[in-house]
Amino acid sequence: MRTLVKKPASSLDYRVSVSLSEDQHEFLSALAERKRVSLAWVVRDAVEKLIAQETPLFSRESAAERSV
Repeated sequence: MRTLVKKPASSLDYRVSVSLSEDQHEFLSALAERKRVSLAWVVRDAVEKLIAQETPLFSRESAAERSV
Protein backbone atom coordinates (compact mmCIF):
# COMPACT_ATOMS: atom_id res chain seq x y z
CA MET A 1 0.00 0.00 0.00
CA ARG A 2 1.32 3.42 -0.94
CA THR A 3 1.00 6.30 1.48
CA LEU A 4 1.59 9.90 0.47
CA VAL A 5 1.35 12.63 3.04
CA LYS A 6 1.24 16.23 1.83
CA LYS A 7 3.56 18.37 3.91
CA PRO A 8 3.40 22.16 4.27
CA ALA A 9 5.44 24.18 1.76
CA SER A 10 8.97 22.81 1.79
CA SER A 11 11.51 21.56 -0.71
CA LEU A 12 10.40 17.98 0.03
CA ASP A 13 6.68 17.88 -0.58
CA TYR A 14 5.84 14.18 -0.26
CA ARG A 15 6.66 11.31 2.06
CA VAL A 16 6.65 7.80 0.56
CA SER A 17 6.80 4.51 2.43
CA VAL A 18 8.49 1.54 0.74
CA SER A 19 9.23 -2.03 1.77
CA LEU A 20 12.72 -3.42 1.17
CA SER A 21 14.14 -6.91 1.38
CA GLU A 22 16.67 -7.54 4.12
CA ASP A 23 19.47 -7.61 1.52
CA GLN A 24 18.37 -4.30 -0.02
CA HIS A 25 18.15 -2.64 3.40
CA GLU A 26 21.58 -3.94 4.46
CA PHE A 27 23.17 -2.79 1.19
CA LEU A 28 21.63 0.69 1.32
CA SER A 29 22.45 1.10 5.02
CA ALA A 30 26.08 0.13 4.41
CA LEU A 31 26.26 2.53 1.47
CA ALA A 32 24.84 5.34 3.60
CA GLU A 33 27.35 4.61 6.35
CA ARG A 34 30.28 4.62 3.87
CA LYS A 35 29.12 7.94 2.41
CA ARG A 36 28.32 9.31 5.89
CA VAL A 37 24.78 10.25 4.87
CA SER A 38 21.33 9.06 5.90
CA LEU A 39 19.56 6.10 4.36
CA ALA A 40 16.88 8.55 3.19
CA TRP A 41 19.53 10.59 1.37
CA VAL A 42 20.76 7.47 -0.46
CA VAL A 43 17.20 6.67 -1.57
CA ARG A 44 16.52 10.27 -2.72
CA ASP A 45 19.82 10.28 -4.63
CA ALA A 46 18.89 7.00 -6.35
CA VAL A 47 15.47 8.40 -7.30
CA GLU A 48 17.08 11.54 -8.78
CA LYS A 49 19.51 9.41 -10.81
CA LEU A 50 16.69 7.17 -12.08
CA ILE A 51 14.63 10.19 -13.14
CA ALA A 52 17.63 11.68 -14.96
CA GLN A 53 18.30 8.34 -16.67
CA GLU A 54 14.68 7.82 -17.72
CA THR A 55 14.03 11.38 -18.89
CA PRO A 56 15.14 12.07 -22.46
CA LEU A 57 17.64 14.93 -22.71
CA PHE A 58 15.37 17.08 -24.89
CA SER A 59 12.59 16.87 -22.28
CA ARG A 60 14.92 18.07 -19.52
CA GLU A 61 16.13 20.95 -21.70
CA SER A 62 12.56 21.95 -22.57
CA ALA A 63 11.56 21.92 -18.91
CA ALA A 64 14.58 24.03 -18.00
CA GLU A 65 13.74 26.55 -20.74
CA ARG A 66 10.13 26.80 -19.54
CA SER A 67 11.22 27.54 -15.98
CA VAL A 68 13.41 30.50 -17.01
